[in-house]
Amino acid sequence: MSGVVFFILRILLAASLYTFLAWALWTTWSCVQRQGQLLAMRQVPPISLSIRLADETELSLRFTQPEVTIGRDPACECPVGDETVSARHTRLSFHHGQWWVEDLQSTNGTLLNNEKLLTPAVIIGGDVVSCGNVTCKVQPGGSLVVPDNH
Repeated sequence: MSGVVFFILRILLAASLYTFLAWALWTTWSCVQRQGQLLAMRQVPPISLSIRLADETELSLRFTQPEVTIGRDPACECPVGDETVSARHTRLSFHHGQWWVEDLQSTNGTLLNNEKLLTPAVIIGGDVVSCGNVTCKVQPGGSLVVPDNH
C-alpha cells in the first residue's frame, strides 16, 4: 500500500511543480507584453518648425527625434547660418510627455513669445522661439506649420 501512496505523492508533486512553472512563465510573459505596450506608447511625437531667417527666407522642417538643437554649428539638427545665432543656441527636447525649450547659454539669449527664456519651459503649438534674428514657429505633434507674414 505504501508504494501506491508514494507513487500518488510523486505524481501530485510533479503536477504542482509543472503548474508553478507554467504560472511563472505566464506571469513573466504578460509582464513583458505590458512593458512592450508601455514603450510603444512612449514614442516621441514629431515637432514641426517654421523658421524665418533674418533675410526673410522661410523654411519648414519636421523632426521626429527627442532632441533638436538649433544653432550655427553644422552638427546641430537644425543648423542656421545667421551671425546672431550661437553655435549651439537653443535645444528643443521631449521629456515628461511634453516638448520643452531651453537656452544653451547663448550670447544673444533665447526668447519664447517675445519673453527672455531664463529656465527651460514647456512649448505648445503656435509658440514662437527667437534665436537672435531667427524666429521659429513651433507646432508639436508634427502637422506642418504654414508661415504667416507678420
